[in-house]
This record gives sequence, structure tokens and C-alpha cells, in this order.
Amino acid sequence: MLQIMLFKFSHNHNFPKLLVGDWLIVITSFVLVIFMFQQFWSFEHASKLKIRQGNQIIGIFDLNQMRELHINGPMGESIIVINHGMVRFKQSPCHNQYCVHQGWLSHAGQVAICLPNQISLQLMGGKNIYDSLNY
Repeated sequence: MLQIMLFKFSHNHNFPKLLVGDWLIVITSFVLVIFMFQQFWSFEHASKLKIRQGNQIIGIFDLNQMRELHINGPMGESIIVINHGMVRFKQSPCHNQYCVHQGWLSHAGQVAICLPNQISLQLMGGKNIYDSLNY
């Protein structure tokens, strides 16, 4: 009885079969999505770090080093760690700690911002993905 009900249920829907043109659209769309993903998504590793405090650039640092930076902002001191191609906020005086929870950044174009303390980290590679960073 259950098999008969399932058979009737599966055949009650009269969906038209996909034609050649339908398959052409599906395949073209799939190829286009893959191409756009590869073209516009950056996997380039960063080589430089730009640190801003407010509207001033504090400095541009090479990522191929191990270093701890102490940057003072309006709320207090933020600690930034550079570790052989990666960077992160280690500590910040802000309440929510979103910048610290952002974790390690390593790809060009990635950004971590501590809005309350007005400090931003921007990773740069061979080509800039974004024109500018504003907040």
C-alpha cells in the first residue's frame, strides 16, 4: 500500500523534462560561476601590513618577521602580533573584542578593525583589491 502511494505521489507532478537548451543554460551558468569565483576571489598571500590609527597611517610593515606592536588609541593600547606572514589583534581595550576574535589574517585584502579604539589592520599584496579603507 505504501509503495502504491509513493508511486502515485512521485508521478502526480507533471514536470517537463529538461531540454537541450535548458541543459545549455545550466552548464553555462555553472561554468560562469566557477570562472567568476576564480577571477574575483583573492587567494594571494599578503606581503605587507598597513596599520592606521584614526585617519593617519601608523606604518607599513613587512609580514615576514615575528614582531609585537603596541599601538595607542583613544581607548588605550592595542597589541598587534606579526608572525611570519600572518597578523592579528592579540589584545585591545574595546568591550566586545570583535577585532581580537577576528583571528589570524594572511591573505591580501583582508582587514581587521577595532572601531572603538580606531585602529585598523589592512593586508596588502602584489595588487590592491580595494581602492581605499574608510571608517
